[in-house]
Amino acid sequence: MTDTLKDLKKIKDFSIEVKKNILEMAFIAGASSSHFGGALSVVEIISLLFSHKMKIDKSDPNWVDRDRFILSKGHACLAYYAALCAVGYLTKDQLKTFEKDDSDLLGHPVINRKLGIDFSNGSLGMGLSLAIGVAVALKKNKKENNIFVILGDGECNEGSVWEAAMAAPNLNLKNLYAIIDNNNFQQTGSNKEIMNTESLSQKWSSFGWETIEVDGHDIEKLYKVFEEDKKSSKPKAIIAKTIKGKGFSFSENNNDWHHAVLSKTLYEQGKIELSKL
Repeated sequence: MTDTLKDLKKIKDFSIEVKKNILEMAFIAGASSSHFGGALSVVEIISLLFSHKMKIDKSDPNWVDRDRFILSKGHACLAYYAALCAVGYLTKDQLKTFEKDDSDLLGHPVINRKLGIDFSNGSLGMGLSLAIGVAVALKKNKKENNIFVILGDGECNEGSVWEAAMAAPNLNLKNLYAIIDNNNFQQTGSNKEIMNTESLSQKWSSFGWETIEVDGHDIEKLYKVFEEDKKSSKPKAIIAKTIKGKGFSFSENNNDWHHAVLSKTLYEQGKIELSKL
């Protein structure tokens, strides 16, 4: 088996583990419910970052030379927590505390560097500005660490996103990656109905970003995008074409699963579907 095939298998196995963890946490949340759909649309992206692309130390989440990850669309934290568990920063027992009293794992990430959570996020539109601050600080300190931030396409309705998008190329932040989860939905409906942003690729390119469009669920294509990363002075915007709720037949492309309660029946169905992967 070639190194590439080994990498792809590792990422796929990691993504299956992440989906299993998401399903378990969503069920355990019970009446508190969870942001199920938006977490599933970023599974392959987060899996590739945490299992392959990002420079991290599995024994030390606070390693000084680590790459930084920011989940700007903080409501997708199920995928984030699931990945932190797959890496080894969280235990399965800790995942079971999701949305419970006194838990460290709330409905949006709250900073806890001992667990690998570098930044709090929940208010949409803030993550890219955070990422720019980190990128500038690293650049001033002559560090080569990369910063990866995941935004939602609905989140791009926020004006603060475009202020940050204008700033990053002017600052030549070549170590900054913005990955836009383009699943075409937001909380109350489709992007077309609420705020049609038309071509995100054209918009990010016009702001001076090196922009790439990719199937956000195709691990091989995602892998190629990151492996063929050009060494330019521009920040990178990756427009990931995704499906909300991807991975389970009952939630795929169904915006009812933006924030919902997972019943016992659907939980059991989800386990069956996962067993076939």
